[in-house]
Amino acid sequence: MAKENGTGLEFRILGPLDVRMKGRTLSVGGPRQRAVLSALLLSANQVVSFDSLIEKVWNGRPPSTARTQVAISIATLRKVFRAAGWEQETIITAIPGYMLSLADESLDARRFERLVEEAARLTAVSRTADAATALRGALALWRGPALGGVYAPFAETEAARLDEQRMLAVEQHMALRLQLGEHQAVLGELQALVGACPLRERLRYYLMLAQYRSGRRAEALRTFRDGTRHSVEEIGLELGLQLQELHNSILRDEVPQPPTPSVAAAHPGTPVTVSSPLPKSDPYFIGRSREQWLMNEALLSETSQNSSSIAYITGSPGIGKTSLAVHWAHESADAFPDGRLFADLRHGEPLDVLHQFLRHLDPEGSLPADLAEASELYRTALKGKRILVVLDHTSSYPQVRHLLPEDGACRVVITGAVNLDELLQHHSVLQLRLGPMSDDESREMLSAVLRDSRTEEFPTATKQLGLLCGSLPLALRAAGARLLAKQHWRVHDLVRRLERSPDRLAELSIGEDSLRARLDNSLSELDERAASAYRELSRLGDHDFCAARAAEVLDMDQLDAEDLIETLVDAQLLEAVGRGAWGEMRYRWQELVRLHALSSRSAQPCGAGIAG
Repeated sequence: MAKENGTGLEFRILGPLDVRMKGRTLSVGGPRQRAVLSALLLSANQVVSFDSLIEKVWNGRPPSTARTQVAISIATLRKVFRAAGWEQETIITAIPGYMLSLADESLDARRFERLVEEAARLTAVSRTADAATALRGALALWRGPALGGVYAPFAETEAARLDEQRMLAVEQHMALRLQLGEHQAVLGELQALVGACPLRERLRYYLMLAQYRSGRRAEALRTFRDGTRHSVEEIGLELGLQLQELHNSILRDEVPQPPTPSVAAAHPGTPVTVSSPLPKSDPYFIGRSREQWLMNEALLSETSQNSSSIAYITGSPGIGKTSLAVHWAHESADAFPDGRLFADLRHGEPLDVLHQFLRHLDPEGSLPADLAEASELYRTALKGKRILVVLDHTSSYPQVRHLLPEDGACRVVITGAVNLDELLQHHSVLQLRLGPMSDDESREMLSAVLRDSRTEEFPTATKQLGLLCGSLPLALRAAGARLLAKQHWRVHDLVRRLERSPDRLAELSIGEDSLRARLDNSLSELDERAASAYRELSRLGDHDFCAARAAEVLDMDQLDAEDLIETLVDAQLLEAVGRGAWGEMRYRWQELVRLHALSSRSAQPCGAGIAG
């Protein structure tokens, strides 16, 4: 294995990608070699398939020679390592691809994670100074934005995740130093950090506290006013509850206590409460101000008449449910000092998720094999804590029933594309049904992806592109990625292509988690009769229709047709759009969903229909 011991290979991704041997930087080649090496480093000691490497390097649009080019890149990297005097086999051929064999100490990101974990352990036993030293060492490993010089979407995504981990460590380090009484020493650093990241409320909280405890009360109040102005102008929201409470304490001239770092335990010997890692916040997240305000009112406000402990975010595939949940979870981190727990419910049964959460809540604790026992232990571990639980891609109430805390201080955000009647029956729930984005939000998202002036130069074509994408965030990002890869295209070139394409959905589906893949998954979860109705009703086109018209197309009784339609509405595949002149309910397709249903119908064997 490659090992950093003064004589071995050292890989650095916490800054520009860098490979060193005996203190000397090695040249690993051009953009393709750097992308391949980065993909292997990010999955070190795991086999990365040829197909996965091709997907990452070419972002789903590989040339016919892609496999050959990957093989050439691997051969080039091996040659670079051997020429530098490293004789061990670092990149191993392993079916169905390659594995980079790596000792933890030879990758700076692994050393960073180890030092952060060490800081958590030290904080738990009240060794605050040692914990601060560990975090100082972790942050010293950073040389700039992660994976600099690697130009590929997968690298940008991973870099954003790593950069968020760095900022969390910075916040924890500041909290520890404030606990050590270093209020004046951290003022300069905190002012620079808040200037660079004005919407990170935890940093602003620490700056206000440091200013107040350094005898700068007026500056602390000004920092709050500046933060309020930034927050209102940028996202249309007031500052969070903890900052408001700190502001009120300073106005009363009450000495606030130093913060307890999020890695800290309440007393020596208490298990550390460490968050189950949240996905990175969507870098292209746009809008949803109303929904965020409603979540703040329901989940965070102590005085709101509409307070709830659970928010359920629902909507059609690709509408941005997960993006909103994760974005809000990051933005509201200060409100949950004991941590956050996240689970993607597509990837495990409730017992598996409970075991995952229990490992984070008490690493040394037991993991009962019985679901009810595990749930009881989980709820006991949450008592007295203020934790946010995010349950993503829920498909039924039984899936989440055992994962809901009983302690009133905890909050839960659930996402899913189904109606959870039992959840609404048994709990006080804020239900948010997301709709398509506005024209302005669609344009803003395309501009964020492109990072050039094409959307401003061609506003009419940009608006039409948003409409062709159904104003769905996932489709808009795919359209932006197409234009980003085709720098010589204007916006109307893609518009013309989408208008003429026999399969617009294919043009707007990139990668394994594409809009088509999500719609395929939604279709697979329908029973046979509802799936057949989904396909057949696509013949009605993009106009709204009533149950009587649907019954004609489906060749069945109107009441049966209405039941099938409502099943599709519950699955977020059809929209109820109001009532007609005679009081009848009207329904409508979202265009990209209809195109998916139509293509699914074309793929069905002749004669296939709805079973009686």
